[in-house]
Amino acid sequence: MARDLGKDRRRTRDGRRIADVVSARGLMLALVFLLAVFVVTGVPGLNAGSAFAQPASAPELRQNPTAGHVPGDALGTKSDADLWRAIRRGEAGGSVSIPDKKAATLIQSEGDNWRAFRNGPLSTYGVWAMLGMLIVLALFFAIRGRIRIEAGRSGKTITRFTFIERTGHWLAAGSFIVMALTGLNLLYGRYVLQPLIGREAFGFITHVGKLMHNYMAFAFMTGLTVLFVMWVKYNIPRYIDLLWMLKGGGLFTKGVHVDARKFNAGQKLIFWSVMLAGLSASVSGWSMIFPFTTHMFSGTFEVVNAIFGSSLPTDLAPIHEQQLAQLWHSIMAIALVCIILAHVYIGTLGMEGAFDAMGTGEVDLNWAKEHHNLWVKEVEEQEAREAEETGKEASEASA
Repeated sequence: MARDLGKDRRRTRDGRRIADVVSARGLMLALVFLLAVFVVTGVPGLNAGSAFAQPASAPELRQNPTAGHVPGDALGTKSDADLWRAIRRGEAGGSVSIPDKKAATLIQSEGDNWRAFRNGPLSTYGVWAMLGMLIVLALFFAIRGRIRIEAGRSGKTITRFTFIERTGHWLAAGSFIVMALTGLNLLYGRYVLQPLIGREAFGFITHVGKLMHNYMAFAFMTGLTVLFVMWVKYNIPRYIDLLWMLKGGGLFTKGVHVDARKFNAGQKLIFWSVMLAGLSASVSGWSMIFPFTTHMFSGTFEVVNAIFGSSLPTDLAPIHEQQLAQLWHSIMAIALVCIILAHVYIGTLGMEGAFDAMGTGEVDLNWAKEHHNLWVKEVEEQEAREAEETGKEASEASA
């Protein structure tokens, strides 16, 4: 009985093995049959361009690499690198129906250069330039001290600037101070001010400061225009300005007073520096207040290329124009800050009696003779002529 059960078990196991083999062979035959049917029936569709299309013959591909389809739906001789290289150059990815046409530009690589320059050399060298100017002024004050009126105050005054002149000066100066503080906040505030007052307060101050910066720009440009119209005739360079420069204006040596008219060579340098840098900062700032409306750098580069034979890019994207305007505006603004620091120093702490010129408009006669002797002589001669003419008129009227 035991032997019979063992035989039955062996027969059962052998039967299962045979069944498994038969099943496996049947499955393989079925798969082969289905694959054959698919290939035979699918050839026309494949030739029509399905995903499993057979490649063109080798000679055909050598003659025309774009003919036929590559197995696996690969690009073949067409590379994605060409596509992305074009996108990285700023080429538009198509057309858009919205008014903002620049949205068709997927990637603007110049933005990387803009960010790297703004956060790197511009910020770093800008800080060093302003700190350097403060250090130079501090050393000059430590060595030279305050430039005094050597003859002492005379008690007599002479009109240095009229009310209109002082109004134009303070209009430009006051608006520039506001713009300098708010502009420096945009450049450095995130690193200096935000850690002290927090993100919310910094965001509010920066937003208000940006609005003040934009609106004060018109006051600054108005002030510059007024000053240019009134003072340009006095700031034309002359031969005596060269002599003033060679002697350092007498600023470095006590008892030395160099001839000068209403504006000396140093003041003329400040005048033209402020006018040119202010004009450049105003134009670049205008292009940011009214973005994508100007093409200042494209036109400038065309002129530079024509004059110097350079190869600066002239077909700039609108956003690239804005980035260059922002960088140039910052450079001109930092230059103006350095110039105005020197101007403020000499007009307040650096020289006795200088602030009166823009404070009341009347300066001490001895101060005027020591720093602008030729101008004083011109004023006195003019007053003498007027007095003589007035006397003649009075005598003629009495006769």
